[in-house]
This record gives sequence, C-alpha cells and structure tokens, in this order.
Amino acid sequence: MYEAELADVYDAIYRGRGKDYEAEAATVAGLVRERHPGAASLLDVACGTGSHLRFFAGLFDHVEGLELSEDMLAVARTRMPGVPAHEGDMRDFELGRTFDAVTCMFSSIAYMRDERELAAAIGRMAAHLVPGGVLVIEPWWFPEKFLPGYVAGDVVTVEGRTLARVSRTVREGDASVMEVHYVVADAATPARHFTVTHVNTLFTREQYEDAFTEAKLRVDYLEGGPSGRGLFAGTLG
Repeated sequence: MYEAELADVYDAIYRGRGKDYEAEAATVAGLVRERHPGAASLLDVACGTGSHLRFFAGLFDHVEGLELSEDMLAVARTRMPGVPAHEGDMRDFELGRTFDAVTCMFSSIAYMRDERELAAAIGRMAAHLVPGGVLVIEPWWFPEKFLPGYVAGDVVTVEGRTLARVSRTVREGDASVMEVHYVVADAATPARHFTVTHVNTLFTREQYEDAFTEAKLRVDYLEGGPSGRGLFAGTLG
C-alpha cells in the first residue's frame, strides 16, 4: 500500500522542493559525452517514476529504464508510453543489449546492503555498456559526511494538493535509516498519513571505486553533483 502512496506523491514532493530533473539530466549527458562523444543510447537504472528518464529521452536517440518497484514503474510507463521500461533488480538484470551510457541516480545504489551487492549491481550495469561506454552513479553519503539525527521537513502545494514531508535519519552500523512521514490533503478527500523507511548503506568512496575497478571501469569521482553527494563516472575499457 505504501509503495502506491509514495509513487502517487513522489514527483509532487520533489518538484515542490525545487529539484530540477531537467538540469540534472543535462549535466549527466554532458559528463557522458565528455567521455564518449557519440553516445546515443542510455539505460536509466532505478528509474523510479521516470523523472530523469523523460529528460534523457530528449538528449539521447534511444533510452530505456529499469525499476524494481511495480508502482513506480506504472507511473513511468504512463508518463512515457513509447519508452521501454523494464521491471528488474539492479543486482541481477539482463536486457540482452548494450548501451552507450548507463545511469543510476538519486543514490538508489545505496539500497545495496553490502559490498557484494554493490559489486554485483555495478557489474551488471557495466555488462550493459558498449566498449567505451560510460556508467554514471550518484552515491549516498560517505560515512564521514553523514549527519546522524538529521531532521528535514517540507510543506508544498502542487496541483491542488498540500503535501507535508518530515524525515529523521539515524545511523545503525554501516547504514543510515531514514523514517519519512507524509501527510497528504486536498479539498476532495480527507487528509491521510503514511510512513516510509529507507535503509541505505554508507559505502566509502573507496568501496565504490573498488566496485567500479572490479567491473573493468576507469572511474572518476566528481565533487558536488545534483544533491551535494558527488557523482562517479566510469568508462568501460
């Protein structure tokens, strides 16, 4: 139930918070073409509701998406009926073709629970690259940059709905645990509340880089990035 609830409000919350998916997609496309100038195809892994993918579609000749959540994928397919959107797990997917670029944005990679899963996911993404292709991954916070007990809150009004999001994140071992409370209200229906918990591994920069190297990728770490957590860009071969 909560997956469907989250899919319903996900885009509205982040749009209301000012997240610029179009600008982020353009930045990533630029990074790809700096390393592979002729890049024409792209796979977006953990594409969610397609918020980045729909802008990648205007920057590459052919794009596809991969997503584990059926509810998120349903939104993406409705939004982009002509774009192939596959249901699959980044740890073991096989699409039977390769791409000039593969992306994994918004720290989705941190849902991997340990170094073995991290290596498996990056290995599968690398396996879907052409020689010279580029993998771009947005990491979660490195352990030394994580702020335990961090609290964030937003209230936005989008298309007649008012949405409140309050989160608190703590550290448990090598993972961050974020409990997010949502309240959604509009004129036609009673206010409703639901909670989503995200568990993300606090991988080190070295652990990410080791996984890229294991997958035969030459990797650069770029400071900043869309959310201040940086970006990894790896080139195959």
